[in-house]
Amino acid sequence: MPAPLTLDGFRADLAEYLYLEPHEVDLDDNPLDAGLDSLRIATLMEGWRSTGVDITFVELAECTSFAQWWQLLSARRGDTP
Repeated sequence: MPAPLTLDGFRADLAEYLYLEPHEVDLDDNPLDAGLDSLRIATLMEGWRSTGVDITFVELAECTSFAQWWQLLSARRGDTP
């Protein structure tokens, strides 16, 4: 089973699909405005689900920033947002 999702891992995952370095990912950015399309979002979601985080595409789509994604993912891992 993959390692638990961390903020650093989350940033690295986003950076891979945004063609950035992890430190360049602005958590205040809107995922769609940043350049993610539905296929990339679905691929990211499946990777995060493989770490044990139970989320849906609709839940991610309702969020307007990467920070909101992280809050959702953290809450589903049992962390405080």
